[in-house]
Amino acid sequence: DRGRFPLTQNVTVVEGGTAILTCRVDQNDNTSLQWSNPAQQTLYFDDKKALRDNRIELVRASWHELSISVSDVSLSDEGQYTCSLFTMPVKTSKAYLTVLGVPEKPQISGFSSPVMEGDLMQLTCKTSGSKPAADIRWFKNDKEIKDVKYLKEEDANHKTFTVSSTLDFRVDRSDDGVAVICRVDHESLNATPQVAMQVLEIHYTPSVKIIPSTPFPQEGQPLILTCESKGKPLPEPVLWTKDGGELPDPDRMVVSGRELNILFLNKTDNGTYRCEATNTIGQSSAEYVLIVHDPNALAGQTGPDHALIGGIVAVVVFVTLCSIFLLGRYLARHKGTYLTNEAKGAEDAPDADTAIINAEGSQVNAEEKKEYFI
Repeated sequence: DRGRFPLTQNVTVVEGGTAILTCRVDQNDNTSLQWSNPAQQTLYFDDKKALRDNRIELVRASWHELSISVSDVSLSDEGQYTCSLFTMPVKTSKAYLTVLGVPEKPQISGFSSPVMEGDLMQLTCKTSGSKPAADIRWFKNDKEIKDVKYLKEEDANHKTFTVSSTLDFRVDRSDDGVAVICRVDHESLNATPQVAMQVLEIHYTPSVKIIPSTPFPQEGQPLILTCESKGKPLPEPVLWTKDGGELPDPDRMVVSGRELNILFLNKTDNGTYRCEATNTIGQSSAEYVLIVHDPNALAGQTGPDHALIGGIVAVVVFVTLCSIFLLGRYLARHKGTYLTNEAKGAEDAPDADTAIINAEGSQVNAEEKKEYFI
């Protein structure tokens, strides 16, 4: 009969936590219950404590239940606990206590600052004390890196594990300031993983570009050329040259920080300007070809008002020409008709007057024609 058997359940607890072991009997005729540990030492016999261990306490004792708690659980507490019902013969039920080893906070090693662009970096993330062995994952800019090595070693206690993971990658300038994260997942962490973070510092040669203050430099106007240089360490200051030599007119060409300020442009300023930036890693440069435009010629080329006026004049000329052409065609056509009719009348008429009358058309009767000339 199942109701006369003790019932227990397996328990899983995190190291340092509290485990509650419960034994129940549905039908019990005043028969004693007992809990004993994996070493078969009696812990409680009914409500009487048998083992002198301050961590073990009574939770509930009755004829139907014996529950005890084990606080500050250690890895050595793991094993099979037995609940006994002292009938004849004795009936027992076993409960396995699993103790989870909490992984220590992970540490990242292998980074020495700074790293040069193009170097191969090897980072190792390590955590000890996990049971079962913890899982390690790597993230760079919140994106997981899959291609990593994983190593698991048993600790000296033969119960927990030290796990490590190694990440290899070649760095470039885009990695500067990036956070690499090592994440440890384990069932003892209640879905809150432990993380270690390493912010990368990458040194790289400067990248340089020249930005002019105007796209159409004009004679008589000022021009500022800005040398935009990025690098780590930051290159400072920058060096300006013209056509491979020093700047020719220091009074008009003033260098301020990264800017070359040419106060009043003239045609002699035409040429190739070079900006050079250097840091401890290397050197880089950019060039700008200056062509100084004549302001009058430039205004003629680009002025929108002139273009508009020119367009209107062109349209007016076109319309006028079309009108003259159509009028000319109209007049030529009607002159031809008159001459043809005149010729027709002359063929049948004895004299010029009669020819003109005949040419007026057949709808006009002869009386009227005669009257016209009387």
